Amino acid sequence: MNAPHVLEAKDVIAGYAPDLPILHGVSIHVDAGEVVSIIGPNGAGKSTLVKAIAGLVRASSGNVRLDGHDITGVAAHKLAAEGVGYVPQTGNVFATLTVRENLVMGGAPLAKAAALQRIEEICALYPILKDRLRDKAGFLSGGQRQILAVARALLTKPRLMLLDEPTASLSPKAAGELFDVVRGLAEDGAAVVMVEQNAKAALRVSDRGYVLAEGRNRIEGPAADLLADEGIGEIFLGFRRDAASTEGAG
Repeated sequence: MNAPHVLEAKDVIAGYAPDLPILHGVSIHVDAGEVVSIIGPNGAGKSTLVKAIAGLVRASSGNVRLDGHDITGVAAHKLAAEGVGYVPQTGNVFATLTVRENLVMGGAPLAKAAALQRIEEICALYPILKDRLRDKAGFLSGGQRQILAVARALLTKPRLMLLDEPTASLSPKAAGELFDVVRGLAEDGAAVVMVEQNAKAALRVSDRGYVLAEGRNRIEGPAADLLADEGIGEIFLGFRRDAASTEGAG
């Protein structure tokens, strides 16, 4: 019997009001060591899907499973203990706290000694944070704040990482650095789900992708295939044929 996917969301219907669903039966899965991007036009339901998985939006139908166990409707604060890390698009660091204090907050579910050990490991992994431990998070650059947000989520060694628009408002250089971090998470064995508006850049660092439109699955497949298909790009993602040869990585 095949092992269950790290994450499987099946036929999820969800929204912000009971009679106004944003998602209309969306299904995705992701395995360990994979980066899976959720892409599509504005209003497609990408962030709503991630929030439903993270327990921040109630699913009125369908189910979400982590390693085969049903986590549908489990509160967001309980999912960290179940191995789920979530990094929202905004408000993902405590700007008035230091970098170290932010990391301590991320390690709150752990015993004190274990949390301190994990902070040392995280700082070794991301030297930029080690150099800024005493600085207020609000003084970091946009890219550094996003790395801090990811690092804080990593304190509990999640099996599943959910990233909602991690490169929003970042410079191309900072976005590229963050995508390197995302790829590194998968190489370390995590299953990564990433919602991104920058579809081309996201697909370049992903293994597979799902295209959503109007709250429904439209297309899925290997990231390289989605990136190469000009029809998909023009219809769903706003790519232009005449820009294909000049489009940059960021």
